[in-house]
Amino acid sequence: MEDGFSLEQATVGIFGLGLMGGSLAMALKGRCARLIGCDTHLPTLELALSKNIIDHALPHPLPLSLWERGVDLLILAAPVPAILNFLHQVRSTNYQSPITILDLGSTKREITQAMSALPPNFDPIGGHPICGKEKLGLENADPNLYRGAPFVFTPLERTSPRAKSAAIQLIFAVGAHPIEITAEEHDRVLASTSHLPFLIASALAHSTPQAFAPLIGPGFRSTSRLAGTPAHMMMGILQSNRDNVLNALQTFRNSLAAFESVLQDENYSQLELLLDQSRASYVSLTDN
Repeated sequence: MEDGFSLEQATVGIFGLGLMGGSLAMALKGRCARLIGCDTHLPTLELALSKNIIDHALPHPLPLSLWERGVDLLILAAPVPAILNFLHQVRSTNYQSPITILDLGSTKREITQAMSALPPNFDPIGGHPICGKEKLGLENADPNLYRGAPFVFTPLERTSPRAKSAAIQLIFAVGAHPIEITAEEHDRVLASTSHLPFLIASALAHSTPQAFAPLIGPGFRSTSRLAGTPAHMMMGILQSNRDNVLNALQTFRNSLAAFESVLQDENYSQLELLLDQSRASYVSLTDN
């Protein structure tokens, strides 16, 4: 390759073998020279090895252990707080070999800021595949999870053409399609398209009496599905994107208030207009 990176010849390390990291490993198997999985949960590593999802396993995310394995591309597929903690650890390492780092975190500003402080031998780039499901863990991993999904990447000022090429090669290898935007734009948009829906689903589930369970149908299940996501997986996302999430909540609150107002006034012609506008917005947003 002109930029010096070839995924087919690369040793790829994946820190975090849950749903996202495990699915990525499955999709990458056979498309890179070697896959090294790293996870603090030993049963997860054992499962990954027994299913031949990875070639080698490391039981802890200590940077030196990964460097010693000759990793060319390191993918951080852990929750946002764990990614940030790892990047802070890396800042103190004395290992000098060059390595490209790509994260899959659901927010980008704090992660790319931490990446910008890495030593010069690290070549970082932010990333976020727009896919997933509420059932987590390696046991729910799917090699087709990324197929057809948008995969955002957010280069830093210091990101080299080699790192950018590595990210794009990986994105195409797993069947996703790349979208390049800034970390700031990513967090602003995802507050409305991902983080707000989680909070809305959670509020719906929280406000519905348990006595109503016998009459719950597919509408409630589909609308409240994201409330099934474990809270610990969302806390770092909501904390690191707090300002954008609050803005998205206010916009949603205004929209909800409009529906409440026309119902209160028994203005059913205006209610129908709002519902028609909402349906048109839904079709426009999802018809791609």
